[in-house]
Amino acid sequence: METMLEGWTVSEQAIAREAFDRAYGRAVDKLVVEVRSKSELLDSAETVWQLHDYLSIERHTIEGRFDFRLDGILFIFASLVKDHLLQIQELAGLDAEKLAKIEAMSRF
Repeated sequence: METMLEGWTVSEQAIAREAFDRAYGRAVDKLVVEVRSKSELLDSAETVWQLHDYLSIERHTIEGRFDFRLDGILFIFASLVKDHLLQIQELAGLDAEKLAKIEAMSRF
């Protein structure tokens, strides 16, 4: 885990890491379901290349999104809540102000 940042307790960092890892697992599970569905439609070289392109885009998206750094984590959590990969209740234990910011940002 990265070094302690001002305004983040050790407990909050642990909660953030656990929630982050849970959301990552859900994103991967969602991707696996989608790939299985798309793979059933493979019937030509073109559909194989389309699946390859899809996977390349998803890899880039997931690797970019799931970069655990506390300095931008509130924005990431808001995005994950908005996309239903994380529930605000799973962040219980974070400071009330942090939770309020996440909840507000997730609405946009």
